[in-house]
Amino acid sequence: MKRNMVRTTLVVISIATLYMTLVPAAQADDGCSLAHAAGTYAFSDSGTVVGVGPRAFVGVFTLDGKGNLLNGSGTSSLNGTIYNETFSGPYTVNSNCTGTVALKVFDSSGSLLFTATLNLAWDDKMRELRFIFTSVKQPDGTPLSIVINGDCRKLVHDKGNEQSAVAKG
Repeated sequence: MKRNMVRTTLVVISIATLYMTLVPAAQADDGCSLAHAAGTYAFSDSGTVVGVGPRAFVGVFTLDGKGNLLNGSGTSSLNGTIYNETFSGPYTVNSNCTGTVALKVFDSSGSLLFTATLNLAWDDKMRELRFIFTSVKQPDGTPLSIVINGDCRKLVHDKGNEQSAVAKG
């Protein structure tokens, strides 16, 4: 009987020790990376194109986890003129949860409107993304002066919350 208790205790201690050694490794994996950034985001931004007027934009895009922003689309207003836009480009993620993206932005006919670079910062376990435009160039390479920033939120389908909301409703 004592032997069984000693064996059981040793097994429990061994499992607990193994578990404790794995937990820090799992927590270290919670850092910022291309893979953790992957997902579809909804966003809005606003600001000013100096000398042109105010700008606002709302839309969605997907980060593929391999450094590609895909399927970007949305609607913008520049000084009161409405545009339907698509965009794509490469992005980076640093271990400190910052990054960059280089975008090519097109109108609904497929004509290049502008290229832009943005600095990025993730928070809330990479569910939220903040950004600021750092440069914008017209198709001929002419730079535009801009003051534009925005926020994104990763879209997450959570059936558990959906079901509990239905149960409460």
